[in-house]
Amino acid sequence: MKISFHGATGFVTGSKHLIELNDGTKILLDCGMFQGHGKDTETLNRSWGFDPKEVDFLMLSHAHIDHSGLIPRLVRDGFNGKIFATQATIDLTEILLYNSAYIQEADMAFINKKRKRDNKPPLEVLYTQSDASKAMNCFVPVATGFSIPVRNDISLTLYEAGHILGSSTVFLRIKEKGKITSIAFSGDVGRYGDPILKSPQAFPQADYVIVESTYGDKLHETGDTYAHRLKEQITETCLQKGGKLIIPAFSVGRTQEILFALNELEINGELPPVDYFVDSPLSIEATEVVKRHPECFNKGVHQLMKTDFDPFDFKGLHYIKDVSESKRLNDRSKPCVIISASGMAEAGRVKHHIANNIHKKQNTILMVGYCEPESLGARLKQRPENIRIFGDLFPVRADIREINSMSAHADYHDLSQYLACQYPDEVKQVFVVHGEPEVQMEFTKRLYKKGFKNAVVPKLHETFVLE
Repeated sequence: MKISFHGATGFVTGSKHLIELNDGTKILLDCGMFQGHGKDTETLNRSWGFDPKEVDFLMLSHAHIDHSGLIPRLVRDGFNGKIFATQATIDLTEILLYNSAYIQEADMAFINKKRKRDNKPPLEVLYTQSDASKAMNCFVPVATGFSIPVRNDISLTLYEAGHILGSSTVFLRIKEKGKITSIAFSGDVGRYGDPILKSPQAFPQADYVIVESTYGDKLHETGDTYAHRLKEQITETCLQKGGKLIIPAFSVGRTQEILFALNELEINGELPPVDYFVDSPLSIEATEVVKRHPECFNKGVHQLMKTDFDPFDFKGLHYIKDVSESKRLNDRSKPCVIISASGMAEAGRVKHHIANNIHKKQNTILMVGYCEPESLGARLKQRPENIRIFGDLFPVRADIREINSMSAHADYHDLSQYLACQYPDEVKQVFVVHGEPEVQMEFTKRLYKKGFKNAVVPKLHETFVLE
């Protein structure tokens, strides 16, 4: 048996790990898109490192595009197998993949129009909405906590990972020549005590563990709640300075966390009296999907819903779908809060909002999650004097603030707790993925201190033989 790593190796995005059995059967763990790698992104997303036609099964840990975003391309390039995931993951993946395909088609149409004018041949889109539709036909829903036979020599169990709605740890038992090998894949690990989701579940003893390390060298802020920190930023920007608070937020997960926190403020009579806009059609769809899956909520949310049937709604909340409505927000002089995708500020409507508001001192750009080093969000976190957006240079006069405690990724304490269900001496090897190089190396050192004596950081397309 072998395993090879074709993404999220030395960086965070593009999660793809391929298990190959002795009989040639191939099992792919995630099929994520690379994001935020500048000019290299397109090349990375078109280079598999394996033949999609030879993949028999795909296990999807969760819906985020850096884990699911190349599934339509995989199908387009010949994959014809089954894709296993939780129902909540399937529902979120559907809207994310259609949205991704729509954006690609629109962007490529614009690019090819310019290429035609310059007498250059057209470029091919990564995948279309039709490809996304075909991909969705491959999905098989799996309930968490129940072992299912993928075939007679392979069983699959999904365990709650607590990262986003439907996210799971993938646990495989594979029988070869009378010997059973168990492999656990973390996907992305969430926080313990998340305000909305259940905490990550313990999983059985594994021979091999593939674990993410996004925040493997950090501890998240503690103390003040999300809601309190948001209230501080809203009060300062909107009520004291009369400006706009612009929050780049991932459509899936982060947007719902923000809405939940603002709803908490309203329940406690502390919500600042301003208008709140969710300006992202995808975020609106994702919020509706989240509401359809209360089975993923923790006990606290279920208790709350006995008196508040919609914990993601509150006074002053407006949803923006139409592009013209979105543009009118830039002409608005009254203070307000704008929550818009993408979370790294690399694309989408939030990028336009930042470009139109970053030169005004009364405004604030509030970053609430991880950003790839080359993304606009990461560049904003450096608080430069000027920043280039859409090819134009803008003076940075707005405040740039961060709430790091809102991350949906486990820090090193959470990751240690996540792995506490394992006897280190019985784990033959830990593969540390999904992190920046220096973070991966730091987390690997922590694993050694915890007793995991064979932890490695794979390189892109590197293959390991499993005993």
